[in-house]
Amino acid sequence: MEISIIGSGHVGLVTGACFAELGNGVVCVDNDEKKIEILRKGEIPFYEPGLEEIVRANVGEGRLRFASSIPEGIKNARVVFICVGTPALSSGKPDLSAVEKVSKAIGESLTEYKVIVEKSTVPVKTGEKVEGILRRTVRNGVEFDVASNPEFLREGSAVKDFLKPDRIIIGVSSRRASSVLVELYEPLCAPILITDIKSAELIKHASNAFLAMKISFINAVANLCDLAGADIKKVAKGVGLDKRIGESFFEAGVGYGGSCFPKDVSAFLHIANEMGYNFTLLKEVEKINHYQRERVIKDLEEFLGELEGRTIGILGLAFKPFTDDVRESPAIDIVKMLQDKGAKVKAHDPAAMNTFSDLYPEIGYVSDPYEVAQGADALLILTSWPQYHYLNLKKIKKLLAFPLIIDGRNILDATKAVNAGLYYSSIGRGKLKP
Repeated sequence: MEISIIGSGHVGLVTGACFAELGNGVVCVDNDEKKIEILRKGEIPFYEPGLEEIVRANVGEGRLRFASSIPEGIKNARVVFICVGTPALSSGKPDLSAVEKVSKAIGESLTEYKVIVEKSTVPVKTGEKVEGILRRTVRNGVEFDVASNPEFLREGSAVKDFLKPDRIIIGVSSRRASSVLVELYEPLCAPILITDIKSAELIKHASNAFLAMKISFINAVANLCDLAGADIKKVAKGVGLDKRIGESFFEAGVGYGGSCFPKDVSAFLHIANEMGYNFTLLKEVEKINHYQRERVIKDLEEFLGELEGRTIGILGLAFKPFTDDVRESPAIDIVKMLQDKGAKVKAHDPAAMNTFSDLYPEIGYVSDPYEVAQGADALLILTSWPQYHYLNLKKIKKLLAFPLIIDGRNILDATKAVNAGLYYSSIGRGKLKP
């Protein structure tokens, strides 16, 4: 099947490359000419494991192509996916200007029937807005259908998530559109749920809000564990073994970040307010998430006193491992709070130092985790990269000016840390002394 992807960011490029991998002809469209040139060379402008290999292979086979104009990109497509960004405005409301602009351009370019699919994360009733724009701009007699097909791709495992999905959600208002999209997704052999468009739109926001709630819930329990002297890892394991609850997204730490959860929780709250519902549960989810950053600073001050003039080392800047994405990363807030208190910061991350330096060019970036520890008054672990799980703790102790690790992801063995002569503080496992 010939398809078109409008927007070549994380979602758009993964979607396009994976559809090409399934044997479809795909044109990815983006108005960034430099990005298009990079993609045509078989390279990708961000870090996503496994994606570059798929892009190169399918560009080489001629199944994956790139264009910088919508008329050119959708000319032969049977299905057009809208995968542009919907960033949060200051009010929390999603910015739909890119969706609206692209919808208008698609409408002006339509010459025959196509299925226009919302893939971007959008508020409920956006499908109605897209359809209205298309009807005002399309030529008389040209038919189309609008559909909603939310994505559930996790950065760091997006290729796997696309090719082996838990489920596929298709929101449609006609059998014609339904049959086209079912045919497109059939090779994935995954459960397909067909709904109306509004239900599909709500499924995406509800899913992400629920996962964010799980994270904030276990973080709240972790804070209680610290007060009670319990071990959050054992508590989370005991609760998560209940099949009704599950263990996924049940790891205590410094909170969620990234391009989805913070934006989607905020957007869902805005949607609820517009509908006249006071979603207090989600407000608390946001508060708990922000507090997890603040407690890191409180823990530092408990051990070190005033932070002015102190050097704090940070391991991990990306919001999660296996990505260079720092959007809404806990490290952003924590670095700001440290700087506000007069502390100096140096940091390491296997993939995200370049992207983080766009926000904080003044902090010290080093190429090795042990360089971060050298002379620092404390070491913070903020991202659970695999290489941080196996640090030589005795070496770390010798390098630190004060032997303190605050493990914001609970990845180290507390007993080994203490035996190495370190003060060790984690999330929900107490503060231990050597």
